Amino acid sequence: MFEIRIICAPTDTYPVVAALDRAFDAGTITVDPGRDGNHISLRADHRPENRPAPESWPTAEEACANAPSILDEIGWTARTLAALECFTALDRDFYLRKAALLDRMALADPADTDATETAEAAALYLLETDGPAVICDPRAYVRQQYARTLIDHQ
Repeated sequence: MFEIRIICAPTDTYPVVAALDRAFDAGTITVDPGRDGNHISLRADHRPENRPAPESWPTAEEACANAPSILDEIGWTARTLAALECFTALDRDFYLRKAALLDRMALADPADTDATETAEAAALYLLETDGPAVICDPRAYVRQQYARTLIDHQ
Protein backbone atom coordinates (compact mmCIF):
# COMPACT_ATOMS: atom_id res chain seq x y z
CA MET A 1 0.00 0.00 0.00
CA PHE A 2 1.25 3.47 -0.80
CA GLU A 3 -0.13 6.94 -0.91
CA ILE A 4 0.82 9.85 -3.13
CA ARG A 5 -0.42 13.37 -2.59
CA ILE A 6 -0.06 15.91 -5.34
CA ILE A 7 -1.26 19.49 -5.33
CA CYS A 8 -1.93 20.92 -8.78
CA ALA A 9 -4.02 23.53 -10.51
CA PRO A 10 -7.55 22.32 -11.34
CA THR A 11 -6.79 22.52 -15.07
CA ASP A 12 -3.93 20.05 -14.57
CA THR A 13 -6.00 17.47 -12.70
CA TYR A 14 -6.79 15.06 -15.54
CA PRO A 15 -3.31 15.14 -17.14
CA VAL A 16 -1.76 14.43 -13.71
CA VAL A 17 -4.23 11.62 -13.01
CA ALA A 18 -3.56 10.14 -16.45
CA ALA A 19 0.20 10.25 -15.78
CA LEU A 20 -0.29 8.52 -12.40
CA ASP A 21 -2.46 5.90 -14.04
CA ARG A 22 0.23 5.19 -16.63
CA ALA A 23 3.13 5.24 -14.14
CA PHE A 24 1.71 3.09 -11.34
CA ASP A 25 -0.44 0.00 -11.01
CA ALA A 26 -2.73 2.02 -8.77
CA GLY A 27 -6.28 1.35 -7.79
CA THR A 28 -8.80 4.13 -7.44
CA ILE A 29 -7.43 7.67 -7.65
CA THR A 30 -9.53 10.17 -5.74
CA VAL A 31 -9.71 13.87 -6.44
CA ASP A 32 -10.57 16.28 -3.64
CA PRO A 33 -10.68 20.08 -3.72
CA GLY A 34 -7.78 21.70 -1.93
CA ARG A 35 -8.28 23.85 1.16
CA ASP A 36 -7.98 27.14 -0.74
CA GLY A 37 -10.20 25.98 -3.61
CA ASN A 38 -7.45 26.62 -6.17
CA HIS A 39 -5.74 23.24 -6.01
CA ILE A 40 -6.64 19.60 -6.28
CA SER A 41 -5.28 16.87 -4.03
CA LEU A 42 -4.81 13.44 -5.61
CA ARG A 43 -4.45 10.23 -3.63
CA ALA A 44 -3.71 6.82 -5.13
CA ASP A 45 -4.50 3.65 -3.22
CA HIS A 46 -2.66 0.56 -4.46
CA ARG A 47 -5.42 -1.99 -4.87
CA PRO A 48 -4.91 -3.82 -8.17
CA GLU A 49 -8.11 -5.81 -7.60
CA ASN A 50 -10.06 -2.56 -8.09
CA ARG A 51 -8.33 -1.75 -11.36
CA PRO A 52 -10.31 -2.47 -14.53
CA ALA A 53 -9.18 -5.61 -16.32
CA PRO A 54 -6.63 -4.83 -19.07
CA GLU A 55 -8.97 -6.21 -21.71
CA SER A 56 -11.51 -3.50 -20.82
CA TRP A 57 -9.07 -0.83 -22.05
CA PRO A 58 -8.80 -1.42 -25.79
CA THR A 59 -6.07 0.02 -27.95
CA ALA A 60 -7.09 2.67 -30.48
CA GLU A 61 -7.02 0.03 -33.22
CA GLU A 62 -9.20 -2.36 -31.23
CA ALA A 63 -11.68 0.36 -30.27
CA CYS A 64 -12.22 1.40 -33.88
CA ALA A 65 -11.90 -1.98 -35.59
CA ASN A 66 -15.61 -2.05 -36.52
CA ALA A 67 -16.15 1.71 -36.56
CA PRO A 68 -17.39 3.69 -39.55
CA SER A 69 -14.66 5.49 -41.47
CA ILE A 70 -13.41 8.86 -40.24
CA LEU A 71 -15.16 10.53 -43.20
CA ASP A 72 -18.44 8.82 -42.36
CA GLU A 73 -18.16 9.98 -38.74
CA ILE A 74 -17.40 13.55 -39.85
CA GLY A 75 -20.50 13.37 -42.07
CA TRP A 76 -22.64 11.99 -39.23
CA THR A 77 -21.44 14.75 -36.89
CA ALA A 78 -22.13 17.49 -39.45
CA ARG A 79 -25.58 16.10 -40.34
CA THR A 80 -26.51 15.77 -36.67
CA LEU A 81 -25.57 19.37 -35.93
CA ALA A 82 -27.19 20.71 -39.11
CA ALA A 83 -30.51 19.06 -38.25
CA LEU A 84 -30.75 20.68 -34.81
CA GLU A 85 -32.26 23.97 -33.81
CA CYS A 86 -30.05 26.38 -31.87
CA PHE A 87 -29.56 25.57 -28.19
CA THR A 88 -30.75 21.98 -28.57
CA ALA A 89 -29.26 19.68 -25.96
CA LEU A 90 -27.19 16.87 -27.41
CA ASP A 91 -27.14 13.36 -25.99
CA ARG A 92 -24.19 11.35 -24.72
CA ASP A 93 -23.98 9.36 -27.96
CA PHE A 94 -23.14 12.53 -29.87
CA TYR A 95 -20.35 13.52 -27.47
CA LEU A 96 -18.95 9.98 -27.39
CA ARG A 97 -18.85 9.69 -31.19
CA LYS A 98 -17.39 13.20 -31.51
CA ALA A 99 -14.68 12.44 -28.92
CA ALA A 100 -13.86 9.13 -30.65
CA LEU A 101 -13.68 10.89 -34.02
CA LEU A 102 -11.35 13.57 -32.67
CA ASP A 103 -9.21 10.89 -31.01
CA ARG A 104 -8.87 9.03 -34.30
CA MET A 105 -7.99 12.24 -36.14
CA ALA A 106 -5.32 13.08 -33.54
CA LEU A 107 -3.85 9.58 -33.81
CA ALA A 108 -3.70 9.92 -37.59
CA ASP A 109 -1.30 12.86 -37.25
CA PRO A 110 0.49 12.79 -33.86
CA ALA A 111 2.52 15.87 -34.81
CA ASP A 112 -0.66 17.98 -35.02
CA THR A 113 -0.78 19.42 -31.50
CA ASP A 114 -4.08 21.22 -32.19
CA ALA A 115 -5.76 17.91 -33.05
CA THR A 116 -4.28 16.30 -29.93
CA GLU A 117 -5.46 19.14 -27.67
CA THR A 118 -8.94 19.08 -29.23
CA ALA A 119 -9.19 15.30 -28.77
CA GLU A 120 -8.08 15.67 -25.15
CA ALA A 121 -10.67 18.40 -24.50
CA ALA A 122 -13.49 16.33 -26.01
CA ALA A 123 -12.41 13.30 -23.98
CA LEU A 124 -12.30 15.36 -20.78
CA TYR A 125 -15.80 16.66 -21.49
CA LEU A 126 -17.16 13.14 -21.89
CA LEU A 127 -15.32 11.90 -18.80
CA GLU A 128 -16.61 14.79 -16.69
CA THR A 129 -20.14 14.33 -18.07
CA ASP A 130 -20.16 10.61 -17.32
CA GLY A 131 -18.44 11.00 -13.96
CA PRO A 132 -17.08 7.43 -13.91
CA ALA A 133 -16.05 5.82 -10.62
CA VAL A 134 -12.53 5.30 -11.97
CA ILE A 135 -10.46 8.29 -12.98
CA CYS A 136 -8.22 7.40 -15.88
CA ASP A 137 -6.64 8.63 -19.09
CA PRO A 138 -9.57 10.47 -20.74
CA ARG A 139 -8.77 9.30 -24.27
CA ALA A 140 -8.47 5.67 -23.09
CA TYR A 141 -11.90 6.10 -21.50
CA VAL A 142 -13.33 7.34 -24.82
CA ARG A 143 -11.86 4.33 -26.63
CA GLN A 144 -13.32 1.94 -24.06
CA GLN A 145 -16.77 3.50 -24.20
CA TYR A 146 -16.74 3.75 -28.01
CA ALA A 147 -15.76 0.10 -28.37
CA ARG A 148 -18.57 -0.93 -25.98
CA THR A 149 -21.07 1.21 -27.92
CA LEU A 150 -20.04 -0.37 -31.22
CA ILE A 151 -20.48 -3.84 -29.72
CA ASP A 152 -23.90 -2.89 -28.29
CA HIS A 153 -25.08 -1.60 -31.71
CA GLN A 154 -24.10 -4.73 -33.65
